[in-house]
This record gives sequence, C-alpha cells and structure tokens, in this order.
Amino acid sequence: MHQPVSYIQQTKNLYDSLGYEAYRWFRADTPTAFVKPPLPLSRSKLGLVSTAGTYLAGQIAYHYKDDTSIRAIPSDSEVADIRFSHVTENYLIEARQDPRCVFPIEALRSLRDMGAIGHLADNFFSCMGGIYSQRRVTEKLIPELAARIEQEDIDVLLLVPL
Repeated sequence: MHQPVSYIQQTKNLYDSLGYEAYRWFRADTPTAFVKPPLPLSRSKLGLVSTAGTYLAGQIAYHYKDDTSIRAIPSDSEVADIRFSHVTENYLIEARQDPRCVFPIEALRSLRDMGAIGHLADNFFSCMGGIYSQRRVTEKLIPELAARIEQEDIDVLLLVPL
C-alpha cells in the first residue's frame, strides 16, 4: 500500500533545493466563494480538468517551459492511451504506472454507470500545472480553459491537480 504523496511540499522542497527563492506561489486576492451545484450529482453533467500534463497517444506532448496549451481527452478514452508530459517529471512516476491516480477516467465512468453521476462531459481537459508565468496563466490559459469548459455545458467540474 502506497502512502499519500504531498506534492505541494515536494514542489516547495524541489524549488528550495534549486535556489528558486524568487518563485512565488499564487495567492488569490479573495477567497473563492462556495457555489452550490445547480443539480444533485446524480443528475449533473461532470467535467474533469487535470494539471498533470495529460495527453493521449497521438496528441502532441507538452513542452517543458510555460506551456499553456490544453488537450481535450474524450471521456471514453482508454487508460492505455493516456500519457503524461510535465515540467516536474519526477512527480509522474506513479501516474505512468497507473494513469488513473491523476486522471480518474474509469472511476468517473463507473460512478456514471452506477447512477451517482448523471452524465460525463464529452471531453475532459488537461493542462500542465507547472507554469512559472502567472501572467500567462491568467491571461491565456485560464480564459481558454474556461471557454472550452463552457462549451461542454457542464454542471460540476472536478479539478485533479498535480
């Protein structure tokens, strides 16, 4: 049995060891408000966003420096086709052994099939979470990701960070 991994502490330790004292964690100006889902989960359409640099075999892998691109992963994709490319490669050991630990596509389909989730979005989305430019995240990644999520017409969004 594996122990949980504290990725935030690992990342902090990595940056400290590399001498990245200037790296600043993003802090929101105001706390995020709780938003009650519009429907019970059993009647909701659920979307997924992973920041693990997830992509499918045949798609272009992520670059390693401030890559703000997004990959659409159809919700009926096979786990065997899931790949990862991320600036923090050492965090992907477990994900490459079992992609479901950071991209729970089969668990979400099972929950849908059991009726716990009403529907799944046609496409899930992935980006690389290791983007050093906060400006690029706020000006490019977030607006584009928000537009793609809106096109899926989802009720609930699951964020699986890396």
